[in-house]
Formats: sequence, C-alpha cells, structure tokens
Amino acid sequence: MNDDILEIDALGLLCPLPVLRLRKRMQPLAKGARVLLLADDPAAIVDVPHFCHENGHELASSSEGDGALRFEVIKG
Repeated sequence: MNDDILEIDALGLLCPLPVLRLRKRMQPLAKGARVLLLADDPAAIVDVPHFCHENGHELASSSEGDGALRFEVIKG
C-alpha cells in the first residue's frame, strides 16, 4: 500500500462499526489526508458515502473485489 494512504481494516465489523472506526482514525489527520477503508459489511456501500457527504470529506473511489469493499476517502 502507498505510504501516504492510511489503511483502516474494518473487515468483519458490522454497521455502524466500519464508519465509526473511519471517523475515529480520521479525526487527528490533516485536511487532504487520504484514507483507505476496507470493509465487508454490505451496509458500508450506503454508510461510507453518507458519512463523507455529512462530514465534508471526498469519496475519491470505491470498489469491490475479493470479498472486500474498498473506499478511498480524502479528509475535507
């Protein structure tokens, strides 16, 4: 993984834990910091974009593969 992206492993966690972990880990980061969230809870497909929209973060990309959802978030 790229050194300038913080990776957060939320695999195996159910709603709302992936977003809560994302929020907690993003709080101390500077604006513009990049975070990669890995999750396998289907609710994350809705929860992560909603979290980004509500908190002024940018959802740079989202993808699914190998049983995991990947969300790249840029702190706003």
